[in-house]
Amino acid sequence: MELHIQAFLNRISLIVSTIATVILFSILLHPPETCIPHLSPHNPLKFPHSTCDSHHHPRPFSTLEKKNHRLWSTSAWLNKVKSFSRVFIDAQKNNPSHKFSILSNSSKSLCLLAGAGQEVMALQQIGVSDVTAIDLVDSPPLVSRADPYYLPFFDDAFDFAFSAQFDVALFPSRFIAEMERTVRVEGFCLLLVEECTDEEVRQIERLFKRGELVGADNLTFSGSKMTRIVVRIINSTIY
Repeated sequence: MELHIQAFLNRISLIVSTIATVILFSILLHPPETCIPHLSPHNPLKFPHSTCDSHHHPRPFSTLEKKNHRLWSTSAWLNKVKSFSRVFIDAQKNNPSHKFSILSNSSKSLCLLAGAGQEVMALQQIGVSDVTAIDLVDSPPLVSRADPYYLPFFDDAFDFAFSAQFDVALFPSRFIAEMERTVRVEGFCLLLVEECTDEEVRQIERLFKRGELVGADNLTFSGSKMTRIVVRIINSTIY
């Protein structure tokens, strides 16, 4: 009985193998049509916009301007810009001595780790036209790519420097050194950090080798408790 079963299974295996071989030869001799047309000098390769026919259902193209318009129109973006505007305006109003201007329309300004650029737009909206912003990833047209620990700017190139991302700096002392290097004497650096104690403010102040603390105050920024620290640059660049 077992010999009969084994013979039966052998015949089935032979039939399956024969069918598979026939199908394979059929595919090789008559390849299926694909979405990509045959190439020729008169019919060059064109990448499809859709799964199959690129001419029947073209994929819409969105320009950078359209993408930015959608982003800049969102309530989240507008609220963030408004919050940054208050940070800058209040810093000027709360200047304790009023002997100097922290920020003016003519200030040549630098924003470090500026993300998508809300603070850039905020400065522009309050009248500061000359604003340069950098981050590790660019976000055109507001933010360019650069290394905040090796800024591609000359010494004393700016009147005002700002960052709301000092808390995430991997090398805080290097970050501050580059920030104040690029700010001229009598210029200002402004940091927006998580709410600090007086001792934590003094620790940040000590990172500045060319500056003196003008003031530090607590505020609410986009629903979070923050501390605004303003430092005035009083010494020339240290080599």
